[in-house]
Amino acid sequence: QVQLKESGGGSVQAGGSLRLSCVASGYTPCRHMMSWWRQAPGKERELVSAIFSYSGTGIYAESVKGRCTISLDNDKNTMNLQMDSLKPEDTAMYYCKRVCNGLSDWGQGTQVTVSS
Repeated sequence: QVQLKESGGGSVQAGGSLRLSCVASGYTPCRHMMSWWRQAPGKERELVSAIFSYSGTGIYAESVKGRCTISLDNDKNTMNLQMDSLKPEDTAMYYCKRVCNGLSDWGQGTQVTVSS
């Protein structure tokens, strides 16, 4: 059974930085896609960034483009999201998602709070 564990969330002031990590375990290797999603109170879950294991290509939501960098360490089964120049509107629970052969798995989330 695939397990995804996020870490790195916290409380920062606007303009600060955080580095989120997601460690995957219990999976069968495949050409997969991993992504970060976030959900603020009262809002729908939205895609923040995604990366493809076979190319290392990252994509970003317009709201975070230029401020976030996604990376994948296949040796450590870890996906990272470096978030800089954080804004109060980045406040949300951040979730890790892995898609392999059409099957999706989610982590439990890590909270990011940005104060003005």
